[in-house]
Amino acid sequence: MSQTFALVDCNNFYASCERLFRPDLTTTPIVVLSNNDGCIVARSQEAKQLGIKMGTPLFKVKDLLAHHKVKVFSSNYTLYGDISQRVMQTLETLAPHIEIYSIDEAFLDLHGMQDAAAHGQTIRATVLKNVGVPVCVGIAPTKTLAKLANYAAKKYKATNGVVDLRNPQRQLKLMALTPVDEVWGIGRRLAKKLGYHGIHTALDLAQMNTRSARSRYSVVLERTIRELNGESCQPLEQVRAARQQIICSRSFGTKMTDKEEVRQAVCEFVSRAAEKLRRDRRLAGRAHVFIRTSPYYSNMATGTVLHPSDDTRDLLPLATELFDQIWKDGFRYAKAGVMLSDTCSPQALQQNLFSTPRNDALMATLDKVNNSGKGKIWFGSQRPRKDWFMTQENLSPAYTTRWKDLPVVR
Repeated sequence: MSQTFALVDCNNFYASCERLFRPDLTTTPIVVLSNNDGCIVARSQEAKQLGIKMGTPLFKVKDLLAHHKVKVFSSNYTLYGDISQRVMQTLETLAPHIEIYSIDEAFLDLHGMQDAAAHGQTIRATVLKNVGVPVCVGIAPTKTLAKLANYAAKKYKATNGVVDLRNPQRQLKLMALTPVDEVWGIGRRLAKKLGYHGIHTALDLAQMNTRSARSRYSVVLERTIRELNGESCQPLEQVRAARQQIICSRSFGTKMTDKEEVRQAVCEFVSRAAEKLRRDRRLAGRAHVFIRTSPYYSNMATGTVLHPSDDTRDLLPLATELFDQIWKDGFRYAKAGVMLSDTCSPQALQQNLFSTPRNDALMATLDKVNNSGKGKIWFGSQRPRKDWFMTQENLSPAYTTRWKDLPVVR
């Protein structure tokens, strides 16, 4: 029997999260800004209809936003991450298998489902009821077609948010109406190259010779063509591949010149990266530290962890040493960051006579306290300060993760 995939995608996710606890903004245009409130990275449907483009610098459209009374928010990643987790937990109850593809998308396995379209409506209603976030559902025999079906579910209101694309005739009709750059994995640059060869729609691409696509472009494009023709080449990935690197970096709210303050920020990033490492149950074999004055100038140093570790106490001294190697007086630093790489599983690590004994209980306790919302524990070299980080003049409360920000119903 053929596969049946459903792609569930949250509608205007960041904007929907901001609207979730603000019913007064139900019909108000909303935009969400990037780090340091620089550019627009998310828009509600109302904002899109005003012609506001993704990636537009805020200063260029300030007058437009004010004129149309658009509500502006700084990125609230804590809120978005928590709402995403609630959406995915709900989806896990609605399908036997699920692949979390991104913060606001997931593929579901609907293999053997008698009425997949009706189940798609159940998915929409359940997520809206349990979480409050609207979603659209695309159903098809391949992941690429499911993405295409989801595109149609969002674009055409008559679909009521669900498109079942298992019928070959419906596939051909939709592909003929869909620009090639709306196909999953076809970016602007590739779409431009394809256009030179007369390929302008998804149907044009589906009819392209697979051998020619592979030799002229790549095996990835060949796989996309096969998927557009109903041949499933990408199975559901229920277990995420282990991350080979973890990055923690931030732009500063204002440029910094004090070495000790930047060092403390780097140590804070090490601590956060180590926590992510422990969450993934991985050990890091290398550490990289960078500091940047602008997008055009940065310094980086790399060092090897003596024995691969997830213990913050092992990683802090190395990061501090690397930071000292790259620091230069007289510069105004705008950003710093840490990357942990060459990760491996603790079970795959061969211990030796000189390995430092692991203290998982201590690190687990540290993480538990820091994630409890009741307080924080940090190392002396961190000294975290709020004024280091991004300018977020329009930040909404952490409604779901901070006690003092819990909404109060009167």
